[in-house]
Amino acid sequence: MELIINLIVNGLMLGSLYAMVSVGLTLIFGITKVINFAHGEFMMIGMILTYLITSYLGIHPYFTLVFIIPLLFVLGILVQKFLIEPLKDSDEHIQIFATVGLSIAMINLVLMIAGSDNFNTPSSGMRHTLGLGPATILTGQVVIMLCSIFMVGGLHLFLTRTQMGRAIRATAQNRNAAQLMGINVSRINMVTFGIGIACVGVAAVLLSPLYPVNAQTGQSFVLIAFVIVVMGGLGSITGAFFAAMIIGLVDSFAGFYLGSSLKEVAVFGIFLLILIFRPSGLFGKARKLAHVS
Repeated sequence: MELIINLIVNGLMLGSLYAMVSVGLTLIFGITKVINFAHGEFMMIGMILTYLITSYLGIHPYFTLVFIIPLLFVLGILVQKFLIEPLKDSDEHIQIFATVGLSIAMINLVLMIAGSDNFNTPSSGMRHTLGLGPATILTGQVVIMLCSIFMVGGLHLFLTRTQMGRAIRATAQNRNAAQLMGINVSRINMVTFGIGIACVGVAAVLLSPLYPVNAQTGQSFVLIAFVIVVMGGLGSITGAFFAAMIIGLVDSFAGFYLGSSLKEVAVFGIFLLILIFRPSGLFGKARKLAHVS
């Protein structure tokens, strides 16, 4: 029983991390309809920036949020404005190829500047163990889980209770009708892309004390993030959160009982089974953000 509880707790902690990475990705797709293949690389950039700021200023890694969130928000706006927006009238595959090219460029730029070495942000107490009944978890994992819940709840309130959030949902429902109502769709796209990248920046900061970063780090998270986004229902923030929890639990149990070599088989097996019985994902009806709950 203690083993089962440990696996459940670890799975939920891992799922919380996946949720933080996936929420920004599904938000971007839900509004701009762009599949951002560079999402993992933005996370990698956020982790490297966290390492650099922490090293040079000597502050706790979490304090770098005041720098990372606005920096990645602005970076997301610039990418949308100067890379994605000019391609809006092109075939949708061109935008996909553009984000793939951006991903490759970011990886190689980091390799040119920093090489392939790992960078380890100081743990600053985030690796201390806590007892949760029979389960043992890290302080940093608890913070990630709480922040994941807060992020999903905060995005829900933002989308349903603010004027900007309602404009975003209106754009997701019907882009042409939103324009006729006076909504600047291009501006909405830029803000949404910025918010999505800022979300993955939060994940990067919280993960940094627990996980080393190198040029390839983003690749290890982005594939799972795509699985979660599709499994939860494209464009559904709530779906992405619950799908991330399912994937986290499957990863935890499969990693223990099947070993690391087979756990991905289990993860993608569950993913395929859900899509067979629910082709639109767990929250398929929430594909448009107007239905987020």
